[in-house]
Amino acid sequence: MNELWEQFLQQSITFAAIMDPIGVSAIMLGMLPHQATHTEVARLAGKSTLTVVVAFFVVLFTGDALLHFFGIDQFSLKVIGGIVLLMMAIEMLGNGEQSRMLPTDSREEIAVIPLGIPIIFGAGLFTTIIIFKQQAQGWQDTAVTIAAFLLNALLVYLVLRYAIAIRKWMGTTAENVVTKLMGLITGAIAVQFIVSGVVILGKKYLEG
Repeated sequence: MNELWEQFLQQSITFAAIMDPIGVSAIMLGMLPHQATHTEVARLAGKSTLTVVVAFFVVLFTGDALLHFFGIDQFSLKVIGGIVLLMMAIEMLGNGEQSRMLPTDSREEIAVIPLGIPIIFGAGLFTTIIIFKQQAQGWQDTAVTIAAFLLNALLVYLVLRYAIAIRKWMGTTAENVVTKLMGLITGAIAVQFIVSGVVILGKKYLEG
């Protein structure tokens, strides 16, 4: 039970760092006109969260088949996933949130694309889910991954739902600080993925 709890905490933190709800809320508000209402923001939050949850289950239950179809080794995926996360971390530590903003006049269309996919559910999250699925030893591990993700999906919804109030309460400076901290955590996770993947691949090729 302790191992499952530790796994849940580790995966929850990982998902939270990658999804970066505070940073995403800033992006969402930057994509909306200043006169956007709380009702419109709430509707966008619900639609984006539903998009992310659906994408999660699609990847979770079809990711293995995709790897098998393309003949991709899970440790190779771990290395490239780590590189993707590292790029995300560098972007978060810089001014990457500006590069992800896509101004638009349509307030409804941005909920699925680009807010749901690829801003919240991007390549980093995609590879992380597959890696966690590959590491699962049984249904309990998979259940832990699902629980950890759904917890973060709820967090994303709440942060997006109350994004206007949170920005007023936190201020731009605090918002940026949180994003930088999430960038550091994401970077540390990325390095772990890369190192562990390279070590195992190196052993396999040396032994082969």
